[in-house]
Order: sequence, then C-alpha cells, then structure tokens
Amino acid sequence: MSMVAPGALASLEVVDDIAVVRLERPEAMNAISGSLADALRDVLRAVGSRPDIKVMILTASGDDGFCAGADLKERLSFELEDFYANRRQMRALFQSVRELPQPSIAAVFGFAMGGGLELALSCDLIVAAEGTKLALPEARVGLIPAGGGTQLLPRRIGPARAKEMIFTGRQVDASEAAAMGLVDQVVPRADLHDASMDLAGAIGKSSPVAVREAKRVVEVSLGLALEDGIEAENDAWARVVLTEDREEGIAAFNEKRQPVWKNR
Repeated sequence: MSMVAPGALASLEVVDDIAVVRLERPEAMNAISGSLADALRDVLRAVGSRPDIKVMILTASGDDGFCAGADLKERLSFELEDFYANRRQMRALFQSVRELPQPSIAAVFGFAMGGGLELALSCDLIVAAEGTKLALPEARVGLIPAGGGTQLLPRRIGPARAKEMIFTGRQVDASEAAAMGLVDQVVPRADLHDASMDLAGAIGKSSPVAVREAKRVVEVSLGLALEDGIEAENDAWARVVLTEDREEGIAAFNEKRQPVWKNR
C-alpha cells in the first residue's frame, strides 16, 4: 500500500509488515523545510500508531542525496521569531523518529548532512550506500547540531570523535563512518533498498512485542546506573513473559517450525 499524494513532501509505502518512509523533495536534495518537517512528522506518527507494521525504513527519493540538512535558503529570510517557530517544527520531527515504537532503519545515500545525518542517527540502525558523505556542519553557519546530534553522535562513536566532527564540520565517507561505528552496513548504491529490506525482514522474524520492549528498555536505560538498567530490563521481561508471543515462540522452537507471531 502506498500513501503518496501529488506534491507530498513525505510518503509512506507499506510492503507486507515493513513501512518505507521517503523524503519527497529531491529537487532540493531533500532539505528539511518547515513544511517537510511537518509532513514527515505526520507520516512517522501514523506509522507508530499501526501495530501491523513491524519495522520502519527511512529513506529518500532522488539520486543525489538522502538529505542535505535544514533548508538554509528558507531560513535566509527568517526573523528571530521565525527561527523559534521553525525550531518547534524540527523538535517535533526528530522526536517523532526517536519515539517510534518500531525498530527503525535509515537507508542513506549521496549526502547525509546536518539534519539529514541527525535523522539517520535518530533511527536505530543505519545502512549507507558506498560513497555516502556524512557530516554535522552546523557550527560553520553559526549554529549547533540541535536535532539530537550533540547527544546521539557521541553515543555512537564516543565523545572525542563526535566533538571533532561537530567542531570542524568535517565530512566522513561511508567506509570511514563504518570503521568508527557511525553506520552499521555499507553496500553498493544499487543494493541499498534490498539490503535495507533484508535487514528489516530479519528483524521481522523476531516477535514484534519482544523487539519493541527490547528497544524501549535499551533507550530508557541509557544514562542510568547499571543496576537501575537491570531493573528496567527485569520489568520488560515481566511484560513479555505474559504474552502470547512468548508461548508461540517456545512452542515453535520445540516443534521445529517457524513461529506465527500474534503481536500480543
């Protein structure tokens, strides 16, 4: 099923139980305008409300780049109050990615700059096409990466490497990004869609209830003391042990068959 209205700035295609969400502004290298931020937020919230969707892939239309970041041409005419209004739109967008209950995969290519990289960092996993350039160049225009970049990048690659990228705005290519743990897979550009779908399919073989609980407990435990995280993990276990999926999973294992998940 596709949800692509003419002129839409973000689209949704559901393939079986996988949602493919696309930025639809290729003529501007999918730069995030206020309107695109609102459209993408709405699509992501729709995905999050659907229990039949197991995994979300975030990608973009066009050939040149996943996302060039914030639309600086739009901001050229901003008064201060416009910056604050746009900030509210951007915060709502990035929050909608981070709060998605389903596991999320960013499939990036070409350029993933500024807010584009932050969109990818807001996802759980990142698959990058060979040759992709990634950077957080906000400091070069007098801003900071405030779509989660100062928080998410250090969690992926460590504070020192994150500071170097943020302070200098330096671009890294996909191979260097993989070496430092910034991306999880690097594949030929022609294979990006299939590789992302394969990864989503592999996740989809697990119980969606268990995967969502595992995602939630990893996220809520970041920054907690170890024993507090262990308690959060135990609470998550107590929820999944009561589910029909737990009964089905163990039964399927013992019967040497594939489980049929009930998602409850």
